[in-house]
Amino acid sequence: MAKEDKSLASDIQRLKERQDMLDERLDNIDSMVTAVAERVMSRLITVIIACPHCGKNIEIALIGSQKPRH
Repeated sequence: MAKEDKSLASDIQRLKERQDMLDERLDNIDSMVTAVAERVMSRLITVIIACPHCGKNIEIALIGSQKPRH
């Protein structure tokens, strides 16, 4: 019985550690996405995509605007 309790405790500890690692990764992804979004909002970005059917290039311009910071 004591062996099962130790095993269960170690399993719970591993789950907590994995959850903390996942939480940290999600925070890092959120920070990167926020930084990219802020850069996109301040610049003109052009995306060029080749049409899979005809092979012609399609150019898409993204224009963002930022609210002035006070």
